[in-house]
Amino acid sequence: MQVLLIEDDRGLGAGLKAALEQLGYGVDWVLTLDEALQALDYGDFAAALLDLGLPDGDGLSLLRRLRKRGHGLPILVITARSQRDTRLQALNDGADDYVTKPYDLDELLARLRAVIRRTRGEINGAVRFGVYELDIEGRIVRQEGRPIKLTAREFRVLSLLVTRAGRWVSKTDIENGIYDDATDVESNTVESAVYGLRKKLGMETIVSARGLGYMVIR
Repeated sequence: MQVLLIEDDRGLGAGLKAALEQLGYGVDWVLTLDEALQALDYGDFAAALLDLGLPDGDGLSLLRRLRKRGHGLPILVITARSQRDTRLQALNDGADDYVTKPYDLDELLARLRAVIRRTRGEINGAVRFGVYELDIEGRIVRQEGRPIKLTAREFRVLSLLVTRAGRWVSKTDIENGIYDDATDVESNTVESAVYGLRKKLGMETIVSARGLGYMVIR
């Protein structure tokens, strides 16, 4: 599951990115509005964490622009601005939630999960696909209540595919979603993870097509 982090404070950004990745999220971290717009043009995100005080403008302008376009991306505002009027303005402009700095990290992550669940219509963080249930918060897959043991990498690949169920996901997009920017990409990582998932969940669980990538059919 890919998240867009728009935060110009490098210390906060690095810490939040690391925390999200520990939970199995893929994170695209940008520092400006312009970089955010470029990322949104090419990326597919489950949610965005949006700071308001950015070097090239106010995050509220990005929020308004996206909502004017009819973009339904869940957006959680994270900002030092605690004024009631600003909070109400952000929510009225289409923010899904609003958290002020300094924030409690566990609360912020819980609010992010709640925003994503509401948008996707999930119950208790679980997503059903076929005869399986993916528990995103618990980081586990079940079949009729029976847990299926996956490696950390298999779980991240499956999470990415399930949250984009019904759409082709390229090998490059999967690699970007499961690797940190500083990590060297191993050429056979995706193929190995998909092989393991098919062995544990069934060959029909993940379909593939040359030139298109992989897909989970919900």
